[in-house]
Amino acid sequence: MVSTLTQEAKGNMILHKPDKIYPGNTNLFYSLNMTGEEAGTIRETFFNSQLNVAHQLRLPQNADFLVDDKFTFEIGGKNKKSKQIKDTPHVFLVLDDIENGIFNRIPLWLFGFLY
Repeated sequence: MVSTLTQEAKGNMILHKPDKIYPGNTNLFYSLNMTGEEAGTIRETFFNSQLNVAHQLRLPQNADFLVDDKFTFEIGGKNKKSKQIKDTPHVFLVLDDIENGIFNRIPLWLFGFLY
């Protein structure tokens, strides 16, 4: 029902409060009548629900997701810029409302094929 994200922790810090909590999938927003939620939260929930099945997700310092401790993803709309993550290696922008990707810009809908 719920998925949590934390930054890298060791020892007893793993048991502390998570940094982010997401519903298990985007349908829960509608079943709880939370349709007025920010679009960014719904985008991040979708990305999280598609990748957390087969990959380890963490919360990095300067982006939305760190996948398998290697790839950094920033989630946003079609006008999202990469200035916040420009100095990060292996970084990708996952964008909603685009049909085709180019360079490090990946359409959000493509991650639906992973599940």
